[in-house]
Amino acid sequence: MAADVTQFAPEHFLNRELSWLAFNQRVLDEALDPTTPLLERVKFFCIASSNLDEFFEVRVAGVKQQIESDVVERSVDGLTASESFRAIHRRVRKMIEAQFRCWRNELVPALAENGIRFLEVAELDPADRVWVESYFHQQVGPVLTPLGIDPAHPFPQLLNKTLNLIVQVEVRLHGETHRRLAVVQVPRGLPRLVKLPRDDSRQDYIFLAHLIGHRLADLFPGTKLIGHWLFRVTRNSELYVDEEDASNLLKAVENELHNRRKGEAVRLEVSADCPPEIRAELLAQLHLAEDDLYVIDGPINPVRLMAIVEGDHSPELRDPPFIARPAPALREQPDVFAAVRERDVLLHHPFDSFSSVVEFLAQAAADPDVLAIKMTLYRTGGDPRIVGALMNAVRNGKQVTAVVELKARFDEANNIAWARRLEEAGVHVVYGLVGYKVHCKMTLVVRRDADGIRRYVHLATGNYNATTARFYTDLGLMTCSPAFGEDASALFNLLTGICKFQCTRKLLVAPFELHARMLKLIERETVNAKRALPARIIAKMNSLVDREVIEALYRASQAGVKIDIIVRGICCLRPGVPGVSDNITVRSLVDRFLEHSRIFYFENACQPEVFVGSADWMPRNFFRRIEVVFPIEDGNLRDRVKRELLDTVLADTAKARVLQPDGTYLRATPRRGAKPVRSQTEFIRWATNGTATKGRANKEMARAAVVKLRPRP
Repeated sequence: MAADVTQFAPEHFLNRELSWLAFNQRVLDEALDPTTPLLERVKFFCIASSNLDEFFEVRVAGVKQQIESDVVERSVDGLTASESFRAIHRRVRKMIEAQFRCWRNELVPALAENGIRFLEVAELDPADRVWVESYFHQQVGPVLTPLGIDPAHPFPQLLNKTLNLIVQVEVRLHGETHRRLAVVQVPRGLPRLVKLPRDDSRQDYIFLAHLIGHRLADLFPGTKLIGHWLFRVTRNSELYVDEEDASNLLKAVENELHNRRKGEAVRLEVSADCPPEIRAELLAQLHLAEDDLYVIDGPINPVRLMAIVEGDHSPELRDPPFIARPAPALREQPDVFAAVRERDVLLHHPFDSFSSVVEFLAQAAADPDVLAIKMTLYRTGGDPRIVGALMNAVRNGKQVTAVVELKARFDEANNIAWARRLEEAGVHVVYGLVGYKVHCKMTLVVRRDADGIRRYVHLATGNYNATTARFYTDLGLMTCSPAFGEDASALFNLLTGICKFQCTRKLLVAPFELHARMLKLIERETVNAKRALPARIIAKMNSLVDREVIEALYRASQAGVKIDIIVRGICCLRPGVPGVSDNITVRSLVDRFLEHSRIFYFENACQPEVFVGSADWMPRNFFRRIEVVFPIEDGNLRDRVKRELLDTVLADTAKARVLQPDGTYLRATPRRGAKPVRSQTEFIRWATNGTATKGRANKEMARAAVVKLRPRP
C-alpha cells in the first residue's frame, strides 16, 4: 500500500473546462454513432450545440474576464486563464468540425432517404416557389428591418444568439460607387425551418435565413447586392445581481435579465462562405479576436433543428416508446397519504411516472385535512398542474408557501412570471436567502390525521418539472418520518423567516454542514480500510470539482478503499494514477435519458449508508447554494438503490464511458462472449414488467462487464 500523500500536485487534477468539453463530446458521440436511431442522432446533435452555447455564455465568458483582470493565478490543474482559453479554442474547433462533418455527410443524406429534406430555393418546383413567395410576403417581409452601417448608422447592438445576415451592397453616391455593409436580423418569432405544404408523409423544409437571403433585393432597392452571409454572436450571459444592495430582488433580476441580452461578445460564428474581409470587419465591430471566431460549414444555431424531431412522426427513426407507470407502492394504494403512512416510497424517474408527485400535490390541495403546503421551486417549466395545485390549495383555505429561486440560470424570466401569478393567487412567495441559490427540491405537507398532526415530506434530486421528469433520471422519496418532518419544517423556517440554521437530525444541508459531513463519511471509509474493515464508496453525480473532496478520495484510495465514481459531466479527479488513485474508477453514462440523480453509497464496515440529494460535489453546491442530501433509511429501499440502480449502472457496457488517467474517455466493453448491458434499457424493462430483486442478475451483469483501460503512463 502506498504511503499517504498529503500534498497533491496539479498533474493529479483535470482541467474543469476541458472536462466539460469532454462531456459534450460524449453527447456529440451519440449523434456520430450510426447505431443510434436517426432522429435521436439529430436530437443529440442539437443538444451538443445547445450545451456549447451555454458553455460560451457562462464558462468561456468567465475565462475571458479572468484574462482581462489584473489577477494572474493557476487553476487546480496548473493552467492559467490564457492557457485554458487556448486549450478550449483548440478543442472546440475539433468538436465543431466533427459535428458539422457528420451533419453534411451522414445526417442530411440519411434524413433525405427517410423523407426529410432540406431544400434550397433553386431546388423548389414551381408550385413550391409560389407558396414560398406568398409566405415571404405575408409572414416574413413585414417584420424584416435592414440596418445600414455607415457614419450615421453605427454597428447595431445585436442581441445574444440572434441569427443575422451581414449584407454587402454597392451604391452610387455623388457619381461614385461605394460598398456598404448592412445587417438583417432573422426574426426570432418565426420558425427557422419553414415546412413546405405536403399531402404525403414527406417533410420538406427550407431554412428561413435562405429564404430571406433570396429576397434581400426587396430590402435594398436601388443598390447592387454583392453578397450576404450568416453570422451569430454569443454574449456573456451570467447574472450580476448584488443582493445586498437590491431592495427588490425580483426587480433587480428583471433588470439584469435585460442586460444579459446585451452582454460583452464572447464568440462569433460565421458561415463558411463568408469572405475574410467581412469576418475581420465583424470581429472588429464586436471587439473580438481571431481566436473568438468559429467558421460553421452547416446551419448556424442547430438548436432550431429540433423542430424535425418534435411531433409524433417517424416512430421507426426513434427509440422504442416508453410510457411510465406510477411506482408499484402507489399503484396498489391510490391514496398517497395512506401509502406513505404504510412505508416510505421511493420514486425512480422517468421509469416511475412523475404523475405520482403531481397527484401528491393535487391530493394535498383538495384534501380538507391538509392544513399547509410548503414547497421549493427551482425550475417548474410553468407546469399548470403543479402551480395550479398550489393556487387551488389557497382557494381551499390552506396556508401555502412557495420558495421560488429567481436566479435559476436561463429560467429566470419564467420563474418571475410564475412567482407573480402565485402571489396574485394568494400564495406566500419568498425568494430564499440573500447570497444563496435555493437548489434543494422539497415539499412539506402538514395534515391533520386521525391520530394527530403529521408532516408528509417529498425530497428529490430533480426539479418539480413534469416535462424534464420524462427525460431526466432522478430519485424522489416520500416519507412521513417525524424526524424528516421536523428537519423540513426547520429548513423552511430558515428560508422564509429570520433565524439561524439549527442542526438537523436527518437532512444534510448546504452551505451549513454538507461539505464537512461528506468529508467525514469519506474519512470513515479511509479509517475502516486502514483497519482492514470492509470499505467502499460509490458516488453518482453530475459534476465532481471540489478540491477537498477529491483529495479526500485520493487519501481513501491510498488506504485501499475501492471507489466507483459515476459522473455525467465535469470530473476534475484523475483516476488510475499510481500511488494516488489506483483504486478509483470514473464512469460517465450518456444515453436516452439525462443522468441527473445524485446518490452516495458508503459501505461503513458492512452497515451501509445511502444518501440521495440535490447537490453535486462542487464548491457552488457546498458553499453557495441551499442544498439537501437525505439518507435512505428503509433497508429495502436502501438495498434497492444499491443493487438495482448503482450496480446496474456500474455494469453498463453499452452507453458507459470510462475515464482514463490521461483525461480521455473510452467506451466500456463487455467481456468476450457477453452481451452488452444497457442500464436504462434494464430500468425500462423492470418498470414495464414489474420490479423484483435483481441482485443475482446484477452480479451476472457485473461479471460480464469489463473496464477498458489504457496502460498507465
